[in-house]
Amino acid sequence: MLHRKHVIRTVAITGASAGVGRATALEFARRGADVALLARDADALEATAREVRQHGVRALAIPVDVADAAAVQRAADQVEGELGPIDAWINNAMLTVFSPFVKLSPEEYERVTAVTYLGQVYGTMAALRHMRPRNHGTIVQVGSALAYRAIPLQSAYCGAKHGVRGFTDSLRSELLHDRSRIHLTMVQLPALNTPQFDWAECHVAYAPRPVPPIFQPEVAARAIVWAAMHRRREVHVGMPTIKAIVANKFFPGLLDRYLALTNYAAQQRTPLAPAPRVSNLWRPVPGRHAAHGSFDDVARPHSGALWASTHRVAVAGGGLALGALLWAMLKKR
Repeated sequence: MLHRKHVIRTVAITGASAGVGRATALEFARRGADVALLARDADALEATAREVRQHGVRALAIPVDVADAAAVQRAADQVEGELGPIDAWINNAMLTVFSPFVKLSPEEYERVTAVTYLGQVYGTMAALRHMRPRNHGTIVQVGSALAYRAIPLQSAYCGAKHGVRGFTDSLRSELLHDRSRIHLTMVQLPALNTPQFDWAECHVAYAPRPVPPIFQPEVAARAIVWAAMHRRREVHVGMPTIKAIVANKFFPGLLDRYLALTNYAAQQRTPLAPAPRVSNLWRPVPGRHAAHGSFDDVARPHSGALWASTHRVAVAGGGLALGALLWAMLKKR
């Protein structure tokens, strides 16, 4: 089924000062959208805003902690008042702790859940408050392959992403019941080269790393922008995400054992380096924020699987054409 592309004039993005959020802000700006940037670090937000404005669009930096529901609502009101009606709201802010569960404190677990799960709930509430009267808008939940297949050493983050998926599916059914034109979608991401591995809280011996293969955050940004402009229920980014989701559906027990054997080492850097002493769990890490982390030398700038997913008509047409050509060749033999 073909869906008309939606025009995005104003977008709000949480977690916009670094990583996927920053890359997504720049991708929307390149496409002509005004961008509201929401995150905790005011200086980092202003730096992102300057980059966004270089594309000839407006940027509004709003320091906010997404774990504060009232503050998120005030931020949404400010976006509407200064930039205009919100066409798309991107729930991207996240925190994680690399740690065995037995080493986590209740406070750490609560903090990750408050930002990574409740932050998306609160962002959705704020967006819907403005979108429902207009019966227009798109909300993008930034998820992960870990929303389907959890891994060791990130139980708080995996639990939060599973929660976001459950919450999103429930709300989507409610919107369908109400015959709402508001579109709710979720983008499931692979391992990405973002700064979270340089400043996440750690209770492991060595510095964390994403499990290869690793993609650049611009791959995620293109998927998020595409999801905001098309009515797809979910977008799975990269073949590793697809493999994880499919494998967990059919072989969850086997994956439990495989991850137990491999993923402690796979999430720690080689050659071994001490775990970072900085942490963004309770407050932003000062200094320059960026979209990219420390893995530019191995991160992939493109995903063929994402291209195929977002160009289904072309892929199907090419497949039919190839099939017809092979059939014609066989008939001549």
